[in-house]
Amino acid sequence: MIAIRPMITEDVADACGVLNRIIVAGGTTAHEVPFSNILFLKSFLYRADTISCQVALDERGTVAGFQWLGVHDQLPDCCVDIEIFTRREPVLKGAGRILLEKTKGVAIELGYRSINAAIRADKVIGLSYYDKMGFSDFSVERGVPLRDGKPIDRISKSFKLNEDRQC
Repeated sequence: MIAIRPMITEDVADACGVLNRIIVAGGTTAHEVPFSNILFLKSFLYRADTISCQVALDERGTVAGFQWLGVHDQLPDCCVDIEIFTRREPVLKGAGRILLEKTKGVAIELGYRSINAAIRADKVIGLSYYDKMGFSDFSVERGVPLRDGKPIDRISKSFKLNEDRQC
């Protein structure tokens, strides 16, 4: 069974470890440099535009993944931004899906009408995940430079929370 609850400061080291292993492995995130625990706190849990930060816990109560939900100044007011990360070893099957379901509930409860996920165009696994979760391509930001200057497109995918209301 997977438990989902709001992230607390005691979760930061484990959640940061999940993200850092993903960054080091490469291939699934736009983040290029591993985070310190303090930078993680500032970038996810205590970021000014954070709406929600949830963790997925395995049967031992260990953080197996997390999601961040927040506002973004380049998105309409009715739309929120999302990032989801789950550990690769050992995989906790279904953690990403359950985190997304919780996130959708939080966003709906707060009155948002859609969720945006921005994924690097070269991150095939991330693009595939969001496609499987029902997100559809919304827009492309061309040539966003990486740390080394290499330009990579960012694909924004949108999930409509309420088909009856447009964002």
